[in-house]
Parts: sequence; C-alpha cells; structure tokens
Amino acid sequence: MRNSTMKIINYLILFTLISLSTLAQSSSLSGYISDAENGEGMIGLSVYVKEAKTGTQTNAYGFYSITLPQGDYTLVLTYLGYETLEKNISLTENQTLNLEMTSVSSALDEVVVKAEREDQNVKSMEMSVNKVDMKTIKKMPAFMGEVDVIRSIQFLPGVSTVGEGASGFNVRGGGIDQNLVLLDEAPVYNSSHLFGFFSVFNPDAVKDVKLIKGGIPANYGGRISSILDVRMKEGNSKKAEFTGGVGTIFSRFAFESPILKEKGSFIVALRRSYIDVLAKPFLKGDIKDSKFYFYDFTAKGNLKINDKNTVFLSGYLGRDVFGSGFGFNWGNTTTSLRWNHIFNEKLFMNATVFYSNYDYLLDTDLNDENDQDSFEWKSNIENYSIKPDFQYFINPKNTLSFGGQSIYYNFNPGQATAVSGGQRISIGLENKYAVESGLYVSLEQKVNEKLSLQYGIRYSDYRYLGSGTEVILNETGVEPGDRKNVTEVNDIGKGELIQQYGNWEPRASANYSINSSSSIKVSYNRLAQYIHLLSNTTASSPLDVWTPSSNNIKPQIGDQIALGYFKNFDNNTYEASVEVYYKKLQNQIDYVRNADLFLNPTVEADLLSGDGRAYGAEFYVKKNKGKFNGWVSYTLARTERQVEGLNNNDWFPARIDKLHNVSLVGIYDTEKKWNFSATFNLSSGTPASFPTSKFIWQDIALPHNYTDARNSYRIPASHRLDLAATKKNKHALFKKGESEWVFSVYNVYNRRNAFSVYVRQKEDNFSQTEAVRYSVFASILPAVTYNFKF
Repeated sequence: MRNSTMKIINYLILFTLISLSTLAQSSSLSGYISDAENGEGMIGLSVYVKEAKTGTQTNAYGFYSITLPQGDYTLVLTYLGYETLEKNISLTENQTLNLEMTSVSSALDEVVVKAEREDQNVKSMEMSVNKVDMKTIKKMPAFMGEVDVIRSIQFLPGVSTVGEGASGFNVRGGGIDQNLVLLDEAPVYNSSHLFGFFSVFNPDAVKDVKLIKGGIPANYGGRISSILDVRMKEGNSKKAEFTGGVGTIFSRFAFESPILKEKGSFIVALRRSYIDVLAKPFLKGDIKDSKFYFYDFTAKGNLKINDKNTVFLSGYLGRDVFGSGFGFNWGNTTTSLRWNHIFNEKLFMNATVFYSNYDYLLDTDLNDENDQDSFEWKSNIENYSIKPDFQYFINPKNTLSFGGQSIYYNFNPGQATAVSGGQRISIGLENKYAVESGLYVSLEQKVNEKLSLQYGIRYSDYRYLGSGTEVILNETGVEPGDRKNVTEVNDIGKGELIQQYGNWEPRASANYSINSSSSIKVSYNRLAQYIHLLSNTTASSPLDVWTPSSNNIKPQIGDQIALGYFKNFDNNTYEASVEVYYKKLQNQIDYVRNADLFLNPTVEADLLSGDGRAYGAEFYVKKNKGKFNGWVSYTLARTERQVEGLNNNDWFPARIDKLHNVSLVGIYDTEKKWNFSATFNLSSGTPASFPTSKFIWQDIALPHNYTDARNSYRIPASHRLDLAATKKNKHALFKKGESEWVFSVYNVYNRRNAFSVYVRQKEDNFSQTEAVRYSVFASILPAVTYNFKF
C-alpha cells in the first residue's frame, strides 16, 4: 500500500510540474520580509505587482517567491499596522530581494487590531480560519488580569467550552482531543494551566495565533476537528530587549537579543504563579502544606547560516502542582528543531524534527517518600516526529505544496506503586506503541481573476505495534451498550504488527470573487485521527488517559463541508462573514455504564463506538479601523451522537452541545494614555442526564434513569461581562523603556454561572435527593497587572 501511494503522489507531483511549468524569458523574484524594528519574519504579508496585476504572500517564515516575465515592475508591500512599501525593480534574471517593513507611528499603531492584508478575509483561499493578533489579545479583558491565548479564541465563532474553568476548547462539535494544538509545530496535549484557568502559552513569547476550523490544508493531519497553530517569536535580531509583568496570580519575564551580529537571535521567557506563596500564611491544620502553583519556561533561537539556510531551535517546559496530601502533578515538554532551506528561487523547504511529552501523576504524599502508606500513579504520552514540507512557487497563479510526516508514539497508560505498612507493591499496564505516517500533495491555483482553487490529498498510514498484548473481544450474546467479553489475550513481540489502518484524506477549497469586496467560498475535508482521549467525567481533567487505535478501537474519521459568504464594507473598515457547515463523525468513543478506565488492562471492553454529527451557522462582523474596534460573533449549532445501546439507539445531544453562543469584543483606544476594552458572552446551557426515579435501599436513595435517556435536560444558560482599562506610562524602570498598568474586572455583575448540575442525597436525610448547582466562579474578580518593556 505504501509503495503504491508513493507512486501516485510522485505522478501527481511530476504531472503538475510539467503541466504548469513556467514560460521562457521569465525570472523569479524571492526573499524574506521582516520587521525593521526587531527582525521578525512577517507571516501573510501581501506582495503585489502593479504592472502584472498579480501577487503573492509570505509564508509562515516570511519567505516569498513570484515568477514574472522579464521587465520593469513596481512592488507594493502591504501589512496592516505597517507603512506601505513600494519598490521599483528591473527583473532581468533570477533575483533575491530581502526587505524590511516599518511600523506606523505609535499613535496609529494603537488602533490597529489586525496585522495582515486589509482584504485578506475576502481574497484569500482560507475559510473557517480565524487569526487574532497578539496586540488585540493583550488588550482584551483577561481572567485575573493575565493575557491568555486560549480564552481569547473562545470569543470566535464556532468555539466554545463546556463551562467556565473547563480545560481545553471545543470547535464545531468536536471534543478537546480532536484539536491539534501546535507550538512551533510540536503537539501540546494539554494546553491549560490550573485546570483550564490559564493556557500554557506565554504571551510575551507568542508571535502568531491561527485557528483553522474547516478547509484544513493537506499538510495538516492527525485530528478531525481543528488546528490551533501557535508560532513563537524568533527573538529581536536588532537589539536586546526585556519584557515582563507582575500580576495578581503570577509574574512573567522575557529576554530577547541578537547573536552573531544580526545573523541570529534568541528569546527566553519565564512564568511562575505564586498563589501558594501568598496563601501560605493563611493555611492551617491539614492544609498547611498545600501546593498549588504552575510554571513554564519557553525558549527559541535561530541562526542564519547563509542566504539559503536558517535553523531554528525552540522548546517548552511547563508544570502544574496541585494538592495537599493527595496531589496532582502534570506538565508538557516540547522541543522543535527546524531547518529552512532555499533550493532555488522557486523551491522552499522546511524540515522539522520534534519531541513532545505529556506526563501526569497522582501522589498521596508530596513530601515524604518514606511514608509507610502511600500511593503513586503516573502516565504519559511521548512522541517523536520528522516532518519535511516543500513549497514550489511554479508561477504567480500556481503554488505546489508537498511533503510528509512520520510520528512514533509511546503510550504509558499507567504505572502505580502502592506502599502499605512499609511493603511496596507495583502494578500497572504495559506501554503501547504506534507509528503514524502521512504523505500529501496540494496545489493552490488562481484559475482567473474570479476563481481560485486549492485542492490536494493526504494518505495516512497507521500501525499499532508490539511489544504488548493483543486483546480479543467477543460481542456474541452481549446486549448493545454492555461490556464486551474478553475471549483471548495474546503476547506480541517488540515491533510486531498488531493492527494497521490506512485512509485517503482529500481536501478541496474554492474562492469565487463576486467583486473587489465580496466573495463566496466552499470547502471540503476528510481527516483521520488515530489517538483517543478516554474520559467519562463531566469535564476532562489533566489525568484523563490517551490511548492509540488498536484492533478493537477504530480511528476516528471526520468529513466536513462548509460554505461561506465574505464581505468588506467602507474601504475594508468592516468585514463580515456568514458560514454554514455540516460535519459527519465516525467511530466516536463512548462508555458502558460504570466503565472502569483506571488501570484496567482490558479497558477496550468498556468502550462503545458510535457516530456523530455537527451542523450550524456562524455569523461574524468585525471593525478593523478607528479608535473603536472589535467584533461580534453568533453561532447557531447542534452537536449530536448516536451509539447503539445508549438512549434507546436514538440520536442524543453531545455533552458539548450549545445551541446558541454570542460573543462581543470591544476595544477603545484614546489618543492619549488610556485604552479600554470589554468582552461579553452569552451561551446556552450544556446537556445533562438526570435520574427519572429512585430506589430506597436501607433508607438511602439511589437515583435511577428509568427511560435510559441521555442528555435530555439542560443546565441554565451562562453569560458574563468582563472589563479592562490600560494606562500607558511614559517610562518603565529607571526612566527607560515603556510600561503600563492593566486594571481588569472579571464577572462584573457577579453572575453565578452553572458549570454542572447533579443529583445527590440530602445531608440531613439520605432517603431524599436534591439537585445541586455547581459553579466554578461565583463572584467578581478584580485584578491589577504591571507590564514593562525596555
């Protein structure tokens, strides 16, 4: 299968290169575009050629290439928030032209909310894509005054969570495990600190944030819902710079500097919360030794070896510690090594090698390793990958992308050590191993002035390997929805194949320009996902278990089609869009009643498989210019599941289903020192299952769902208003640099939003039951943060 796939892709590449080869007497113009102030490469900058009435954009590393008939031209470079640059060139041979862009005056820069081409939303091939500039994210009100990437994207259409304080995010009806979260191309398996209150991304080190909800290009694979692509800063290559902040919850510090006379640069960033330090004097008795803090370290460096070769090395290390006596401990580690190579004026390559590890543990005693009675459980998912990507700029109308990726997975489902009376007992599950590989080819093509296309295909190959055990299940005589029978357990040697899956994943998008300010876009994509997150709790926790597809767990498949209308108004001051989508999901995991997911060697017998569907409409209006800017989004959506043996085999609302979701973001920049912002969100309550009756056993009420209805009730709707004000100071420390005070209020009108509603026995009478409304935040939360830069 792999050999035939390679041949097909090679033929596609060869055919495209031959059929779309450039004309004689043409030359290529290529180079890098960077920020004149700090040397950072500029992503998505527009390079337009006046005379040819055509253009291109810089890629994720600031590289561009355009092929034109030889002659004299005027280049126009535009990037909102920067001065337009015009450059006259005489193209008589292949030419390299590196340019720098200068930001506009600080007064104007304050009112910019989007750092990209003004009509990008209308002209580009991308649909179901949202980009939020870091300048905008930093101005939005934030929980406890701390800027947060994940919380910011939750105000975008199609993005939601199951409740305040929930870990992760949901996109168009997908679970949190169905989002591929990338930090410099390395996957992050838990993007949250402090159980979802903060994200792992340090805002001082983030350069670009891009969320892809549909029309996912062929170079991405491995998840079926969305891609959150976070790119780190490369470091200031012009001068040394310190940035940071001191807030209510934690402090930040970052340092960036050039190396080797502007041939490279680096950045290091640190964060550490100090809730535990502030609270320690007030903790008494059994909780006096409580630990609850998090920290992270982010670093990146780059070195320009010569005009054709640049290398990047980046890494992240973060950890959360929470508990008293019985504690949680979890964290991410990632390392990415990338090599940019320019073969010639048309062919660009980025090769990435990364390592990612997410580990998590439970510990009954965080302080005394010699305790006579203790318990420790740990688990992790570790992977290594190599990923070469190529871009071939055939001509101004055709750009070919091709490449591949191979990922090696090592799953540790759980290893536990119990000490009882001084005797140590070790229990646990065997590690699981898998290899996921993929090859892709994609072409972006401008058919004419009206129509643009992007189409491609990806083939993914997955192999579940030993050493380990192969569990054979039998459903004969088992009622739908019940636990399956384990009939055989076979030992498999190291590297031996247990199960193999392969999937073709076609991708296609089209943009039809109605006129200069409006367009219609349509997209289709199929994606396959070979890893799964096992969790039967109301909301996911850092201790949920990742597991690979196996002979009993089939890979998840997602098909999505989307149609959108995009329109700009008033000289691109306003942009608006309406998108409708339909998503079909296969092999969605659910659980038998009373499923046992903890250290269960035959956990696959407790899993059910079903179908899913999600459909909806997203409305989005954004103001980009002026003193007052921001956006309004409204999502009308439905997310459902169907699993044989559950809910009488009928479709039922998924736990993440929200019919209505409204978000408003407003930012007002004065001409002087102050900046004001507000955010508001209103969303439907999520579904819940409640008992329809109860049994009384020994004067204890036992709730029971007689009808077997799943998620037939809803918790109350939630809404919240947050405010923030930023005061800019003349100087920072020692009368140098710049600084600001950020004042924020979270949950302004003290709304007690329900995270969940559950039923329990009454404390004063166990024969009676009561419904309990649980809220994570039930009060106003003011905060103050001091930020500096010098």
